Amino acid sequence: MYDVTYNEILERMLARVNDKFDKREGSVIFDTHSPTAIELQLLYIELNTLISEAYGDTASREFLILRCKERGITPDPATNAILRGVFTPENIDVIGKRFNIGTMNYVVLREATDGKGGYEVQCETPGIIGNQYLGQMIPIEYIDGLETATLTEILIPGEDEEDTEVLRDRYFASFEEKAFGGNRADYINKTNAIPGVGSTKVTRVWNGDISPASMIPNEAVQAWYKTGLSSLPAAVQSWITAVYNAALDLKLTTGGTVLITILNSNFDVANDTLLNLVKETLDPDEYTGEGYGLAPIGHVVNVVGVTPETVNITLNLTYSSGWNWAAVKSYVETVVDDYFEELAKAWETSEHLTVRISQIESRILSECSDMITDIADTQINGKEENLVLGADSIPVRGDING
Repeated sequence: MYDVTYNEILERMLARVNDKFDKREGSVIFDTHSPTAIELQLLYIELNTLISEAYGDTASREFLILRCKERGITPDPATNAILRGVFTPENIDVIGKRFNIGTMNYVVLREATDGKGGYEVQCETPGIIGNQYLGQMIPIEYIDGLETATLTEILIPGEDEEDTEVLRDRYFASFEEKAFGGNRADYINKTNAIPGVGSTKVTRVWNGDISPASMIPNEAVQAWYKTGLSSLPAAVQSWITAVYNAALDLKLTTGGTVLITILNSNFDVANDTLLNLVKETLDPDEYTGEGYGLAPIGHVVNVVGVTPETVNITLNLTYSSGWNWAAVKSYVETVVDDYFEELAKAWETSEHLTVRISQIESRILSECSDMITDIADTQINGKEENLVLGADSIPVRGDING
């Protein structure tokens, strides 16, 4: 970068003038060169800005978006939260009706599709602000016969417009993994772009533990087929013949089964509504494997959520004067929750998450230094050792005892 000052520029300019001329401040030569030096310094400043904006790792949001366009990437827009609304009486017509809680307005979209009752209600304001309110709603216009209207849970979290640094990471990731035709990067990009999804893992499976190669008839199977088929009922013979010929012609190994595991955009366990949305977007149940979703033809996609793994923690704490467990418990729980959220955010790029005793102790001592002076004998789920979670698990705070 060009960090050149006005004085440096002026000195260089004056040095090029013959010393027989008066170059002191206030002289004609000095006064004529000084404004030019100022303008040149401004040009250097603009040049530095231009250089910074030209590279993905230093560009401001405005210019980063332009760089991203070269890679076919655009910032993910803010999305609207979808919540479960419960109304009484149950048979009242509320679809299309608008309601209010606090500063937020909501509209009823449809009956909930997860079989748990109620309606899908959308916050009219996009972003995470739509995730804030639960409880009693007030109809914006009078609804005859309505007794109660309640938001009970978030079905699909609302998201803010994609953060600049997240967009920057996605820009650089596009050079490492090219997404195309249903490869791993393609599935991750498409799934993460679905509203409400925070992280995605893609696993290549074939109907569980069955590999494509094992579905090709080997010599023993072919020998049995030639000699043993005739002893079976006609209907069974017909079915086995169809399956056998398909396997022999390698038709059963075309495409494959893909397992998609997701976290929601709050980096928490996804509920059935979000799982169904992802499934229908990638590979609709009605047309499984036929390419009517984002998944390529021949790809059968299964969608599941991460497994929450309860983590119980026991701490042997030494307190500062005037403090006890009842007083510090909520602070300690907040520290653990923040740590577990960090782990959940790292789940997508980790083979296994590890809950570490050293992290728990150091974070508590750092954040609660006025209340706690020492920690010893920390146990996770009854053991004084780190906890390695399953590949598709995230930690969830259980009981904490101090």
